Amino acid sequence: MAERFLRFTTAIFAGIVVASLAATAASHAAPEAGTSGDDEAVRRAKIAIKVGSRSVSVAELEDRLAEIPPFQAVTFGASRDEIVKAYVDQVIVRDLLLGAGAEQRKLDGELPTKHQLQRARSTATLRALRSGELKSPASIPAEDVQKFYEENRSRFDSPERVNLWRILCKTRDEALGVLAAAKKDLTIPKYNELAKAHSIDKATSFRGGNLGFVAPDGISNEAGVKVDPGLVKAAAAVKDGDLVPDLVPEGDAFAIVWRRATVPATRRSLEEATAQIRSTIYRERTEAQEKKLIEDLRAKHVRDVNADLLKIIVIPPFDAGLNLPRSTPRAPEPGPRDKQ
Repeated sequence: MAERFLRFTTAIFAGIVVASLAATAASHAAPEAGTSGDDEAVRRAKIAIKVGSRSVSVAELEDRLAEIPPFQAVTFGASRDEIVKAYVDQVIVRDLLLGAGAEQRKLDGELPTKHQLQRARSTATLRALRSGELKSPASIPAEDVQKFYEENRSRFDSPERVNLWRILCKTRDEALGVLAAAKKDLTIPKYNELAKAHSIDKATSFRGGNLGFVAPDGISNEAGVKVDPGLVKAAAAVKDGDLVPDLVPEGDAFAIVWRRATVPATRRSLEEATAQIRSTIYRERTEAQEKKLIEDLRAKHVRDVNADLLKIIVIPPFDAGLNLPRSTPRAPEPGPRDKQ
């Protein structure tokens, strides 16, 4: 074991020497003006660093250096040669050494390293997919933004909405009595009391008959709430804070309507909505690309999922904090083929 470790460290040390020499050579091998494309490709393909069985080309080194922000690059040195040498010694060689150490210990086959490598490959696949035509929301053409805006005007144009509190009574006589009581004491506590006692709309009666902010078509900003547009029309004749003076028919029932507040109509121009639209289109298209890629890969690579084995997978109990015993599912009984 000691001899093997000595051979390993010797090889690594030799790699570091090669790396340092190669990095120094690479730092003086800047392309000259007028260099042909083929010559440039050959130059970038040269191996600049070797550590054990691992290597880094000039192209890889240059690309990684190009991604470093200027404020960070100066922390490696004052000149190009200093920056390249320090970056190679402190970052590239260090990563290669630790990677070689991980391989020697076979960490790539153990959890959680194995899972982290799988996630890294998954992320790299998606990143490569997004580096195509759709590099960013800014890559969405203006004509696509215009089309989305025209087809989804309701997202950017919002009509005036009024906050209505409504008590719905089954009979006209009952409704007249409630209306008179509300006119006599138009306060929130009294209105809440009347709504609880008389409104047949039990979904809103315990919140004072509050319907939320209702648009002219009767649709409220409250999920699942839609009322007769006639309520909004009746409320349009009074100001915020006023009670509609007469009963408002609503189907076979009668409504007492209190207009509480108003949200004015809004309209966002194309220019104001462009950034949001580009982000929306970009998200929708990248999600569609990812979905198609996964479907294609699934059809090509997924051969079998053993449903019976999935049934006996043990996971931590959701109530683990209660120190309850974990139950282990029983394996399925072997079939005729399994007994042969």
